Amino acid sequence: MARAHRVHVPGHVWHLTHRCHDRRFLLKFARDRRVWRAWLYEARRRFGLCVLDYAVTANHVHLLVRDRGQDEIAASMQLVQGCTGQAYNRRKRRSGAFWADQYHATAVETGAHLVRCVVYIDLNMVRAGVVDHPAAWEVGGYQEIQQARARYRIVDRAALAEALGVALPALADVHRQWVEAALRDGHVRRDRQWTDSVGVGSRGFVEALQHDLAQRGRYRAVDPDGDGYVLRDAAAAYGGDSVAETASLSAESARCGAPFSCCFSDLQRCHPGDRVGPR
Repeated sequence: MARAHRVHVPGHVWHLTHRCHDRRFLLKFARDRRVWRAWLYEARRRFGLCVLDYAVTANHVHLLVRDRGQDEIAASMQLVQGCTGQAYNRRKRRSGAFWADQYHATAVETGAHLVRCVVYIDLNMVRAGVVDHPAAWEVGGYQEIQQARARYRIVDRAALAEALGVALPALADVHRQWVEAALRDGHVRRDRQWTDSVGVGSRGFVEALQHDLAQRGRYRAVDPDGDGYVLRDAAAAYGGDSVAETASLSAESARCGAPFSCCFSDLQRCHPGDRVGPR
């Protein structure tokens, strides 16, 4: 079962990253990525998880959430990761870990810093060389930010607009402009501040986070990084580049002709019981 990276302060926006066990490409097929997304929807429904963006790749996931202080993040991660792994193991008739032991959490300041984080998440598969534009990658938040789903909504567009500091009616337009600008300017490379640090934002935000962490923040460094500051992690929990995604995602494995609801049959077969609660 996934365990949280042991740095957490309630009330922030958090960028969560989690790799498959041993960096294996256990999510290389679209059907398995769809199962993960179906369980993310279920976490939103059960626990009120506030999802701002997400992306599922062949061997790791990105999830941007807003903490509402009800332990909903821990409960949701246990549900989503646990049931995704169970569904995969059942289908493949395998046993053993599906996910790396811990997921990594980075607090992100709302506003301009969050804009950069959202674009970074949306461009994940462009960065991997799998698609030319995030609109071409189905299992991610880009399409839903652009146009809300009528059913099975996952991204809270109103909460995202508020956190970004834009009006909800303008969200799709400004979001598209940010992504197009990043593509045009070639800003698609991997940036470790989003996956290896504890916090990203202004100096005041990062220092306040360090203070809130108390003993856990005492020996973490506050350093300038790009347009802001980061609170460095004591050790990189995420690590490694996301290279070799292209080799693991053939045209066949990237496609899934079934509708979004096709994976909800797995929801009926997973009974996590008391394991879905906060740890």
